Amino acid sequence: MNFLDLANRRHSLRKYAATPVPRAILDRCLEAARLAPSACNSQPWHFIVADREPLRTQLAAAAFSGLYSMNAFAKSAPVLIVAIRTSSRASAAIGGAVRGIQYGLIDVAIACEHIVLQAAEDGVGSCWLGWFNEKAVRKLLGISRTNRVDTIISLGYPAEETGRPKIRRELDAIRTFNPEP
Repeated sequence: MNFLDLANRRHSLRKYAATPVPRAILDRCLEAARLAPSACNSQPWHFIVADREPLRTQLAAAAFSGLYSMNAFAKSAPVLIVAIRTSSRASAAIGGAVRGIQYGLIDVAIACEHIVLQAAEDGVGSCWLGWFNEKAVRKLLGISRTNRVDTIISLGYPAEETGRPKIRRELDAIRTFNPEP
């Protein structure tokens, strides 16, 4: 499959089959994340994978209950990956502070996109989740206060055939070549 076909095929999956995702596929997804670029090669990420009980159910309940229940569909995903942002190298942190940009957050986002694209390549669906109870997740997993939990990725095989067309703006609406100064 070429890259544009892969990018077009990947979408947010919200209905998961109970079929486990093999560790070999999860390792390929995490290897893709490991290879992601980062500012000053900081690699400011760590991933906690919950693919076994009782942790997966405990994590899903902690993350997606109460105020965060709009993402309760993720409770049925056989795999949850918690993306943790760790410290960036000083040069990236200083450069980010000067520019007002959180390079570490961008770095984690790139690594997470590598995960979901590799999953799609392997026929595994995913959903990138930013609305969850970070405090409860931190407590359950013992995550240090010096780190941030930016996203959780749900992974699993589709419960039903998917593949609806993507609704995106036209290419001409998102690009400008050589604008006049």
